[in-house]
Amino acid sequence: MTKPEDKLDIGLFEARYTAFLETVTHLRPQLHRYCARMIGSPTEGEDVMQEALFEAYRKLDRLGEDRALAPWLYAIAHNRCIDTLRRRRSRARAEAAAAAPDLVDPTEPVGVMLGPALERMVIHLPPKERACLLLKDVFDHSLEEIAPMVQSSVGGVKSALVRARRKLAVMTETPAVAPVPSPETRRLLELYVDRFNNRDWDGVRELTSADARLRVADCFAGRLADSPYFVEYERPLIPWRMQLGAVDGEVAAIILNAGEHPPTPWSLIRLSVAGGKVVRIDDYIKTPWVLRASTVSLLR
Repeated sequence: MTKPEDKLDIGLFEARYTAFLETVTHLRPQLHRYCARMIGSPTEGEDVMQEALFEAYRKLDRLGEDRALAPWLYAIAHNRCIDTLRRRRSRARAEAAAAAPDLVDPTEPVGVMLGPALERMVIHLPPKERACLLLKDVFDHSLEEIAPMVQSSVGGVKSALVRARRKLAVMTETPAVAPVPSPETRRLLELYVDRFNNRDWDGVRELTSADARLRVADCFAGRLADSPYFVEYERPLIPWRMQLGAVDGEVAAIILNAGEHPPTPWSLIRLSVAGGKVVRIDDYIKTPWVLRASTVSLLR
Protein backbone atom coordinates (compact mmCIF):
# COMPACT_ATOMS: atom_id res chain seq x y z
CA MET A 1 0.00 0.00 0.00
CA THR A 2 1.07 3.58 -0.52
CA LYS A 3 2.50 5.07 2.66
CA PRO A 4 1.78 8.71 3.59
CA GLU A 5 5.46 9.60 3.34
CA ASP A 6 5.53 8.29 -0.23
CA LYS A 7 3.01 10.82 -1.47
CA LEU A 8 4.40 13.24 -4.02
CA ASP A 9 3.46 16.46 -2.23
CA ILE A 10 6.70 18.39 -1.96
CA GLY A 11 6.08 21.85 -3.46
CA LEU A 12 8.60 22.87 -6.09
CA PHE A 13 10.67 19.86 -7.08
CA GLU A 14 14.27 19.98 -5.94
CA ALA A 15 17.00 20.23 -8.57
CA ARG A 16 18.32 16.70 -7.96
CA TYR A 17 14.90 15.18 -8.53
CA THR A 18 14.39 17.23 -11.69
CA ALA A 19 17.78 16.02 -12.93
CA PHE A 20 16.74 12.43 -12.25
CA LEU A 21 13.54 12.92 -14.28
CA GLU A 22 15.65 14.20 -17.19
CA THR A 23 17.82 11.05 -17.10
CA VAL A 24 14.75 8.83 -17.57
CA THR A 25 12.97 11.00 -20.15
CA HIS A 26 13.48 8.38 -22.86
CA LEU A 27 11.63 5.77 -20.78
CA ARG A 28 8.72 7.85 -19.60
CA PRO A 29 6.35 7.70 -22.61
CA GLN A 30 6.45 3.90 -22.48
CA LEU A 31 6.13 3.81 -18.69
CA HIS A 32 3.15 6.14 -18.96
CA ARG A 33 1.58 3.98 -21.64
CA TYR A 34 1.91 0.94 -19.37
CA CYS A 35 0.45 2.72 -16.32
CA ALA A 36 -2.36 4.27 -18.38
CA ARG A 37 -3.46 0.90 -19.74
CA MET A 38 -3.15 -0.80 -16.35
CA ILE A 39 -5.22 1.91 -14.64
CA GLY A 40 -7.55 2.65 -17.55
CA SER A 41 -6.94 6.40 -17.61
CA PRO A 42 -4.14 8.43 -19.24
CA THR A 43 -4.29 11.10 -16.53
CA GLU A 44 -4.42 8.71 -13.58
CA GLY A 45 -1.73 6.66 -15.30
CA GLU A 46 0.54 9.71 -15.33
CA ASP A 47 -0.15 10.32 -11.64
CA VAL A 48 0.78 6.73 -10.81
CA MET A 49 3.92 6.97 -12.94
CA GLN A 50 4.93 10.20 -11.18
CA GLU A 51 4.61 8.48 -7.80
CA ALA A 52 6.59 5.50 -9.11
CA LEU A 53 9.40 7.74 -10.33
CA PHE A 54 9.51 9.56 -7.00
CA GLU A 55 9.76 6.21 -5.22
CA ALA A 56 12.55 5.12 -7.59
CA TYR A 57 14.42 8.37 -6.93
CA ARG A 58 14.26 7.73 -3.19
CA LYS A 59 15.55 4.19 -3.69
CA LEU A 60 18.32 4.86 -6.22
CA ASP A 61 20.93 3.58 -3.78
CA ARG A 62 19.31 0.12 -4.02
CA LEU A 63 19.86 -0.09 -7.78
CA GLY A 64 23.04 -2.10 -8.18
CA GLU A 65 25.38 -1.69 -11.12
CA ASP A 66 24.36 -5.12 -12.42
CA ARG A 67 20.64 -4.27 -12.52
CA ALA A 68 19.08 -2.67 -15.60
CA LEU A 69 17.21 0.59 -15.01
CA ALA A 70 14.17 0.00 -17.25
CA PRO A 71 12.98 -3.33 -15.76
CA TRP A 72 13.50 -1.91 -12.27
CA LEU A 73 11.31 1.11 -13.09
CA TYR A 74 8.66 -1.11 -14.66
CA ALA A 75 8.57 -3.25 -11.50
CA ILE A 76 8.07 -0.19 -9.29
CA ALA A 77 5.41 1.21 -11.64
CA HIS A 78 3.67 -2.17 -11.71
CA ASN A 79 3.48 -2.30 -7.92
CA ARG A 80 2.08 1.24 -7.83
CA CYS A 81 -0.57 0.25 -10.38
CA ILE A 82 -1.58 -2.78 -8.33
CA ASP A 83 -1.78 -0.63 -5.19
CA THR A 84 -4.05 1.80 -7.03
CA LEU A 85 -6.28 -0.98 -8.35
CA ARG A 86 -6.57 -2.48 -4.89
CA ARG A 87 -7.65 0.83 -3.46
CA ARG A 88 -10.14 1.28 -6.28
CA ARG A 89 -11.73 -2.13 -5.84
CA SER A 90 -12.17 -4.37 -2.86
CA ARG A 91 -8.86 -5.92 -1.76
CA ALA A 92 -10.33 -9.42 -1.95
CA ARG A 93 -11.42 -9.05 -5.58
CA ALA A 94 -8.10 -7.59 -6.74
CA GLU A 95 -6.00 -10.18 -4.96
CA ALA A 96 -8.17 -13.05 -6.19
CA ALA A 97 -7.69 -11.89 -9.80
CA ALA A 98 -3.94 -11.44 -9.33
CA ALA A 99 -3.58 -14.88 -7.73
CA ALA A 100 -5.32 -16.89 -10.46
CA PRO A 101 -4.05 -20.51 -10.82
CA ASP A 102 -0.74 -20.79 -12.64
CA LEU A 103 -1.77 -23.63 -14.97
CA VAL A 104 -0.59 -23.63 -18.57
CA ASP A 105 -3.02 -24.96 -21.16
CA PRO A 106 -1.58 -27.55 -23.55
CA THR A 107 -2.00 -25.27 -26.55
CA GLU A 108 -1.28 -21.57 -26.62
CA PRO A 109 -3.18 -19.26 -28.99
CA VAL A 110 -1.32 -17.00 -31.35
CA GLY A 111 -0.15 -13.77 -29.71
CA VAL A 112 -2.54 -10.86 -30.05
CA MET A 113 -1.48 -7.99 -32.29
CA LEU A 114 -2.72 -5.07 -30.22
CA GLY A 115 -3.99 -1.95 -31.92
CA PRO A 116 -5.02 1.22 -30.08
CA ALA A 117 -8.60 0.04 -29.52
CA LEU A 118 -7.63 -3.45 -28.34
CA GLU A 119 -4.92 -1.98 -26.13
CA ARG A 120 -7.56 0.01 -24.29
CA MET A 121 -9.68 -3.12 -23.84
CA VAL A 122 -7.08 -4.76 -21.61
CA ILE A 123 -8.62 -2.80 -18.71
CA HIS A 124 -11.35 -5.49 -18.70
CA LEU A 125 -8.79 -8.20 -17.86
CA PRO A 126 -7.79 -9.11 -14.30
CA PRO A 127 -4.68 -7.17 -13.17
CA LYS A 128 -2.17 -10.02 -13.54
CA GLU A 129 -3.33 -10.95 -17.04
CA ARG A 130 -3.46 -7.29 -18.01
CA ALA A 131 0.10 -6.68 -16.84
CA CYS A 132 1.56 -9.77 -18.52
CA LEU A 133 -0.19 -9.04 -21.82
CA LEU A 134 0.99 -5.43 -21.89
CA LEU A 135 4.57 -6.27 -20.93
CA LYS A 136 4.81 -9.08 -23.50
CA ASP A 137 2.67 -8.05 -26.47
CA VAL A 138 3.01 -4.26 -26.25
CA PHE A 139 6.44 -3.71 -24.70
CA ASP A 140 8.08 -6.92 -25.95
CA HIS A 141 9.68 -8.04 -22.69
CA SER A 142 10.69 -11.68 -22.40
CA LEU A 143 8.93 -14.09 -20.05
CA GLU A 144 12.05 -14.15 -17.91
CA GLU A 145 12.02 -10.34 -17.63
CA ILE A 146 8.30 -10.15 -16.88
CA ALA A 147 8.26 -12.71 -14.06
CA PRO A 148 10.12 -10.61 -11.46
CA MET A 149 8.28 -7.45 -12.54
CA VAL A 150 4.90 -8.98 -11.65
CA GLN A 151 6.26 -11.14 -8.80
CA SER A 152 5.44 -14.41 -10.50
CA SER A 153 7.16 -17.36 -12.15
CA VAL A 154 7.83 -17.84 -15.86
CA GLY A 155 5.11 -20.51 -15.87
CA GLY A 156 2.72 -18.12 -14.15
CA VAL A 157 3.38 -15.43 -16.73
CA LYS A 158 2.85 -17.88 -19.58
CA SER A 159 -0.42 -19.04 -18.08
CA ALA A 160 -1.63 -15.47 -17.61
CA LEU A 161 -0.78 -14.71 -21.25
CA VAL A 162 -2.81 -17.69 -22.45
CA ARG A 163 -5.86 -16.61 -20.48
CA ALA A 164 -5.50 -12.95 -21.46
CA ARG A 165 -5.13 -13.63 -25.18
CA ARG A 166 -8.13 -15.94 -25.23
CA LYS A 167 -10.34 -13.46 -23.39
CA LEU A 168 -9.22 -10.54 -25.54
CA ALA A 169 -9.84 -12.52 -28.74
CA VAL A 170 -13.56 -12.77 -28.00
CA MET A 171 -14.09 -9.32 -26.52
CA THR A 172 -16.01 -6.66 -28.39
CA GLU A 173 -15.23 -3.01 -27.98
CA THR A 174 -17.78 -1.03 -26.01
CA PRO A 175 -18.29 2.48 -27.41
CA ALA A 176 -17.09 5.14 -25.02
CA VAL A 177 -19.88 7.07 -23.35
CA ALA A 178 -19.35 10.81 -23.24
CA PRO A 179 -19.17 12.02 -19.64
CA VAL A 180 -22.06 14.11 -18.40
CA PRO A 181 -21.17 16.30 -15.40
CA SER A 182 -23.94 17.60 -13.20
CA PRO A 183 -25.39 20.99 -14.24
CA GLU A 184 -23.74 22.63 -11.22
CA THR A 185 -20.34 21.15 -12.04
CA ARG A 186 -20.71 22.04 -15.72
CA ARG A 187 -21.50 25.67 -14.83
CA LEU A 188 -18.51 25.86 -12.49
CA LEU A 189 -16.13 24.42 -15.09
CA GLU A 190 -17.47 26.68 -17.84
CA LEU A 191 -16.98 29.70 -15.56
CA TYR A 192 -13.42 28.53 -14.81
CA VAL A 193 -12.73 28.24 -18.56
CA ASP A 194 -14.20 31.68 -19.30
CA ARG A 195 -12.16 33.37 -16.59
CA PHE A 196 -9.01 31.53 -17.66
CA ASN A 197 -9.46 32.69 -21.25
CA ASN A 198 -10.05 36.26 -20.04
CA ARG A 199 -6.90 36.04 -17.89
CA ASP A 200 -9.02 36.87 -14.84
CA TRP A 201 -6.74 35.08 -12.38
CA ASP A 202 -8.39 36.56 -9.29
CA GLY A 203 -11.71 35.32 -10.63
CA VAL A 204 -10.24 31.87 -11.26
CA ARG A 205 -8.90 31.72 -7.70
CA GLU A 206 -12.38 32.59 -6.39
CA LEU A 207 -13.59 29.32 -7.90
CA THR A 208 -11.01 27.25 -6.02
CA SER A 209 -11.17 26.14 -2.40
CA ALA A 210 -8.85 27.72 0.17
CA ASP A 211 -6.85 24.50 0.47
CA ALA A 212 -6.97 23.49 -3.22
CA ARG A 213 -4.16 21.17 -4.26
CA LEU A 214 -2.06 21.57 -7.38
CA ARG A 215 0.12 19.14 -9.25
CA VAL A 216 2.02 20.24 -12.33
CA ALA A 217 3.77 17.15 -13.62
CA ASP A 218 7.58 17.48 -13.41
CA CYS A 219 7.36 20.78 -11.57
CA PHE A 220 5.18 21.20 -8.49
CA ALA A 221 3.01 19.27 -6.05
CA GLY A 222 1.43 21.06 -3.12
CA ARG A 223 -1.03 23.82 -2.29
CA LEU A 224 -2.27 26.02 -5.14
CA ALA A 225 -1.89 29.04 -2.86
CA ASP A 226 1.85 28.34 -2.50
CA SER A 227 2.52 28.19 -6.23
CA PRO A 228 3.16 30.74 -9.01
CA TYR A 229 0.89 28.61 -11.20
CA PHE A 230 -1.10 31.14 -13.23
CA VAL A 231 1.98 33.24 -13.99
CA GLU A 232 3.09 30.55 -16.45
CA TYR A 233 -0.07 31.01 -18.52
CA GLU A 234 0.34 34.80 -18.61
CA ARG A 235 3.53 34.58 -20.67
CA PRO A 236 2.85 35.80 -24.22
CA LEU A 237 5.08 33.30 -26.06
CA ILE A 238 2.16 31.00 -26.82
CA PRO A 239 -1.47 32.25 -26.84
CA TRP A 240 -3.07 29.59 -24.65
CA ARG A 241 -6.80 29.02 -24.72
CA MET A 242 -8.90 26.57 -22.74
CA GLN A 243 -11.97 24.55 -23.69
CA LEU A 244 -13.87 21.83 -21.89
CA GLY A 245 -13.40 18.39 -23.38
CA ALA A 246 -13.61 14.66 -22.79
CA VAL A 247 -10.43 12.63 -22.37
CA ASP A 248 -10.99 8.87 -22.46
CA GLY A 249 -14.31 9.23 -20.65
CA GLU A 250 -13.21 11.95 -18.22
CA VAL A 251 -14.23 15.60 -18.30
CA ALA A 252 -11.09 17.73 -18.56
CA ALA A 253 -9.97 21.19 -19.56
CA ILE A 254 -8.13 21.07 -22.89
CA ILE A 255 -5.35 23.60 -23.41
CA LEU A 256 -5.27 24.83 -27.02
CA ASN A 257 -2.52 26.63 -28.90
CA ALA A 258 -4.53 29.51 -30.33
CA GLY A 259 -1.58 30.59 -32.44
CA GLU A 260 -2.33 27.74 -34.86
CA HIS A 261 -5.27 27.66 -37.26
CA PRO A 262 -7.41 25.99 -36.23
CA PRO A 263 -6.34 26.01 -32.56
CA THR A 264 -4.84 22.62 -31.77
CA PRO A 265 -5.01 20.64 -28.50
CA TRP A 266 -1.68 20.99 -26.72
CA SER A 267 -2.20 19.51 -23.26
CA LEU A 268 -4.88 18.86 -20.69
CA ILE A 269 -5.82 19.76 -17.14
CA ARG A 270 -7.95 17.66 -14.80
CA LEU A 271 -10.14 19.78 -12.50
CA SER A 272 -11.60 18.01 -9.47
CA VAL A 273 -14.74 19.57 -8.01
CA ALA A 274 -16.32 19.17 -4.56
CA GLY A 275 -18.67 21.37 -2.58
CA GLY A 276 -19.10 23.82 -5.43
CA LYS A 277 -15.37 24.58 -5.66
CA VAL A 278 -12.36 23.33 -7.63
CA VAL A 279 -10.41 21.40 -5.00
CA ARG A 280 -7.61 19.97 -7.13
CA ILE A 281 -5.84 20.88 -10.37
CA ASP A 282 -3.68 18.33 -12.20
CA ASP A 283 -1.83 19.99 -15.09
CA TYR A 284 -0.02 17.85 -17.68
CA ILE A 285 1.47 20.59 -19.86
CA LYS A 286 5.03 19.35 -19.28
CA THR A 287 4.24 15.72 -20.11
CA PRO A 288 3.03 15.71 -23.75
CA TRP A 289 2.77 11.92 -23.95
CA VAL A 290 -0.41 12.06 -21.80
CA LEU A 291 -2.37 13.86 -24.53
CA ARG A 292 -0.88 11.64 -27.25
CA ALA A 293 -2.10 8.55 -25.37
CA SER A 294 -5.62 9.95 -25.02
CA THR A 295 -8.75 10.06 -27.11
CA VAL A 296 -9.82 13.70 -26.95
CA SER A 297 -13.05 15.38 -27.97
CA LEU A 298 -14.08 18.98 -27.33
CA LEU A 299 -17.40 19.64 -25.59
CA ARG A 300 -19.70 22.27 -27.00
